[in-house]
Amino acid sequence: MPSDLYKVEVDQPINAIWEFVSVMDHWAPLVPGYIEHEIINDSESTWKFKTDLGVIKKKIHLKVDITGWNEPKKVMFNLTGINEKIIGNGYFEAEEISANKTMMLGYLDITPEGKMAKMINSKLKKSLSEITQELTEAIVEKIEKKENVLR
Repeated sequence: MPSDLYKVEVDQPINAIWEFVSVMDHWAPLVPGYIEHEIINDSESTWKFKTDLGVIKKKIHLKVDITGWNEPKKVMFNLTGINEKIIGNGYFEAEEISANKTMMLGYLDITPEGKMAKMINSKLKKSLSEITQELTEAIVEKIEKKENVLR
């Protein structure tokens, strides 16, 4: 059951973080290996992306269920594999440091199931850390670009 937490300090107010992460269309395309996503309703979507676990290259199709919108601090979600036997969860959380500075946390926990689970688990540990960092940093970069344009 690999999991990873990545923290980064952002020179933006907490509300700027919330405005971005509260809309799935903003951050779904930032998933490393993104192919496409479809919004089903306010709390459900499906995402397709490519992943590279060393010798294993896969196209993953996930159902993403938002389990909580706690404005302006946290978005929580569950992940369910559609084409692969995987389950997981994660969240984006914002902690206000000052009026214009926020700590952003990105967390992912993914558990492969089935015959290849042991092998995939060992590859996923390293890969998940990179995915969590890349996704969180990509979100921060988009927020900062958007906010700089608005100034």
